[in-house]
Amino acid sequence: MKKPFKLFSLIAFGVSSLIYPINSSDAATKPKPMTVHFINVDQGDATYIKTPNGDDILIDAGNKGKGDEVVAYLKKQKVDDIELMISSHPDADHVGGLDEVLAAFKVEAVYAPKVSHTTQAYKDFLSAVKREKLTIKTAKADVQVALKDKSIKAKFIAPVKEYAKTDLNNWSAVLHINYNKNNFLFTGDAEAQSEKDMIAKKFISKVDVLKVGHHGSKDSSTQAFLNLAKPTYSIISVGAKNSYKHPTTETLSRLTKIKSKIYRTDQKGTIKVVSDGQKITITTEKK
Repeated sequence: MKKPFKLFSLIAFGVSSLIYPINSSDAATKPKPMTVHFINVDQGDATYIKTPNGDDILIDAGNKGKGDEVVAYLKKQKVDDIELMISSHPDADHVGGLDEVLAAFKVEAVYAPKVSHTTQAYKDFLSAVKREKLTIKTAKADVQVALKDKSIKAKFIAPVKEYAKTDLNNWSAVLHINYNKNNFLFTGDAEAQSEKDMIAKKFISKVDVLKVGHHGSKDSSTQAFLNLAKPTYSIISVGAKNSYKHPTTETLSRLTKIKSKIYRTDQKGTIKVVSDGQKITITTEKK
């Protein structure tokens, strides 16, 4: 009795295959996305990255008092811990909210450039790191970031060298992330000298997404730098009607010259960039 049943099963499978052919593309797994959130923290920087296999990366957290907003945003994204925290440099509009993030989440590793500052915001950051029994790892050129997620490559390409202690912007940790065919560059407040040094080291090549340096200041995003980076999309984290008049007409003009599509947090709110390793899609909080 078992043999006829087996024969019937094979015939039935053959007929169903003809009616509903197996689609090999359906069986193939779709690539997992990498998502980058440029969080609107007014005049400051806060960038959250979810890697394809679930590592959580945070670069900066805006000014003092913006930490709570960043924490709330991360919780909304269902973040339970942070594998990698980066303080790009000690300026308050970048480091100010990191102590509140450290208080709210377990953080596995913290990177920052080896330069200090005397502001209360920076002291609070150091105290929070110490309280969590963490040691700050040095962010500098050629340092490969160790992540659990091996689908991406993350590497610091700046600071290339030491700068004057008064020149905090050029100390900025600049992170390059590669996911298959897509490349991202997160520049902190790096200015012309840092850009020149990165160019001299041949660190700059075509990227899909650029976090524009220093909120669009005229002292960042030099033409020589942009001619090499050629970002398809440029994201400017900046506060509406800020006293610095960021982004400057000079920088906007240089970005327009290379035909980069510009997104600004003062106009669009939080900006979400999704990569499947091949193509980029962007959505914004405001239309």
